[in-house]
Amino acid sequence: MFMGEYNHSIDIKGRIIVPAKFREDLSEEFVITLGLDGCLFLYPENEWKEFISNLKTLPGTKEARQLQRYFMAGAATCEVDKQGRMLIPALLREKADLEKDVIFVGVLNKIEIWSKKRWDDNNNYDNVDDIAEHMSSYGINF
Repeated sequence: MFMGEYNHSIDIKGRIIVPAKFREDLSEEFVITLGLDGCLFLYPENEWKEFISNLKTLPGTKEARQLQRYFMAGAATCEVDKQGRMLIPALLREKADLEKDVIFVGVLNKIEIWSKKRWDDNNNYDNVDDIAEHMSSYGINF
C-alpha cells in the first residue's frame, strides 16, 4: 500500500528520484500512464495487471473505448536506475505539466505524480467533511 507525500525535482532529461519508501513496494518494472485530474498514475506490475483486467470488462461503448485508449495510449513500462531515478517519457511529462517541482503522492494501490502547481490548485480539502459524509452510502463511516 502506498501512502505519503514527497517533494522532488525533475531534471532536464526527465529523470526523477523515486521516493525510497515507494521503491520498496514497486516491482522491478512498473507502469506509468496518464492519470485523472491532471496527474500521472504509477502502478506496480501486479496492480497494473489488475487495472487492465478491469478495463477489459468495460462494455463496448464509445465512452468505454475512450477510457481504455486514454489509459493505454501513453502507458509505458519504467524501472528505477542505480541512483534511484526513473525516466518519465516526454509525452507524459508534457501532459502532466511536469517541469521542475514534482509531488509524489501514495494513494493505496498506486502512486500519483503531480506538478507542484497542479497539486496546489487541485488539492484543497475545504470540503472534505462533506465528501466524507457522502461516503456513508458506500459503507464507509468515519
